[in-house]
Amino acid sequence: MKITKIVQNLTPYVPGEQPKDKDVIKLNTNENPYPPSPACREVLKNFDLDKLRRYPDPVFTDLRAAIATRFGTTPAHVFVGNGSDEILSLVMKAFVENDECVGSLDPSYSLYKTLADIRGVPWKPLAMNLDEATPPANMAMAFITNPNAPTGIVKDPAEIARFSARFPGVVLIDEAYADFAPCNCMALATAAENTNIIVMRTFSKSYSLAGLRVGFCVGPEDLIDALYRIKDSYNVDAVAQAVALAAFNDTACLADHVSRVKATRERFIADLRARGWDAPESGSNFVFVKPPAPHTAVDIFNALRERHIYVRYFSAEKTRDRLRITIGTDEQMASLLSALDDLIQN
Repeated sequence: MKITKIVQNLTPYVPGEQPKDKDVIKLNTNENPYPPSPACREVLKNFDLDKLRRYPDPVFTDLRAAIATRFGTTPAHVFVGNGSDEILSLVMKAFVENDECVGSLDPSYSLYKTLADIRGVPWKPLAMNLDEATPPANMAMAFITNPNAPTGIVKDPAEIARFSARFPGVVLIDEAYADFAPCNCMALATAAENTNIIVMRTFSKSYSLAGLRVGFCVGPEDLIDALYRIKDSYNVDAVAQAVALAAFNDTACLADHVSRVKATRERFIADLRARGWDAPESGSNFVFVKPPAPHTAVDIFNALRERHIYVRYFSAEKTRDRLRITIGTDEQMASLLSALDDLIQN
């Protein structure tokens, strides 16, 4: 059996560790610390098992209609994917030729570069200040994570709009954490004059459905139609569609959980700063922080792991001096602070 050279040489994307032991504090994969909407439980409790012998709705009619209504557009402008990662894979196939390249902010979500490697096209970094970005002429896709991961920085939609207006290819704005931010770019995706902008969201973070694998995007009808042309026939299963719709419609639960996470985030940032940490503002459900000297991020990461507290460490040059810490419950963050105090003092 022959394995392609691309796969042989590929450095795969490595997701955050998923420990099996439940007796841990897990703050490494930006999961929501609160359970999904109670409406999701009702859907699962009353789900008609007879539906499982049939294929699911291939165009997610009900969920797509709800998303379109919420954002003031039509279903033809909405696509739903098996997690937002599937959408990322599809746009790489739909909008990038073999002799073109793709770009993203640096640092940002490392899966973008991995997908470029799988696709067999170069990845190029974009300047963090998009007004200063000078992408090469053959760049066909630009991925703008807003708020950015792992930094948590929120860009002004006007800056992204200016970049998109002069960018010749497709701009995908990855808004996985938008519900935790003070602003978002969805209006750019629904504006008729923006013919190259797609805004992508996920149910994994603010809706507490990371285990379900549902994401969606909104954009110009021709770009969305291109994704339908190449998707798997039945890419989102019937249970996922029903549960996601229930969560999406429970706006009160969403608002409550987002508010609680944001309040905990602000307290945690203040607590870290009081302890001498470099803790910038964040528009997401995580913080990207640097410990006080002489302590290093990697040493604290390893020491926390020994205490069954999981945070995220990225060893690349631009990120290796910081830790990305997901915002958990107030109790979890208090336990983390206690552990950090012990580690720093010793």
